[in-house]
Amino acid sequence: MTKKEIVRRLCDRANKEKLLKGSLTQLATKEIVQWTFDEIIETLVTEGRIELRNFGVFEVKQRKPRKARNPRTGARVDVDAKNVVTFQPGKEMEEKVRQHARPIEPKRKPRRGAKGSDTEDDTPTTAPSRNGSDPKGVPEPVTAGAPASE
Repeated sequence: MTKKEIVRRLCDRANKEKLLKGSLTQLATKEIVQWTFDEIIETLVTEGRIELRNFGVFEVKQRKPRKARNPRTGARVDVDAKNVVTFQPGKEMEEKVRQHARPIEPKRKPRRGAKGSDTEDDTPTTAPSRNGSDPKGVPEPVTAGAPASE
């Protein structure tokens, strides 16, 4: 779900329940949602923690500096300490998710050049080129003076 979808749902719900005398536009709803996100971020920056009852707790924690390795070269790299945001879900959220949420399938990226890919056989399926090569991409030998076989 994206922020745009959240805005649309909130706008529809507010208008359905006649929350205001007039109707609430999606543009106004988008501003309110953005203000909410901005306030969460600002609170994390200034106070380091925000607790939303029945939802959860966002908290800023500091990761210690560590040594890592560059996966390409294998060289050691020093990683500095950094601030990260953690989230601890509230009890009500935990219970609802545990009971009603459906798990999502992880997205798998196809590996390039991997054997045993999704094709049924391992033979490449390329069309013959103009120079008379066969479907497997191997050119046919051409002898001088003799016509190419078809």
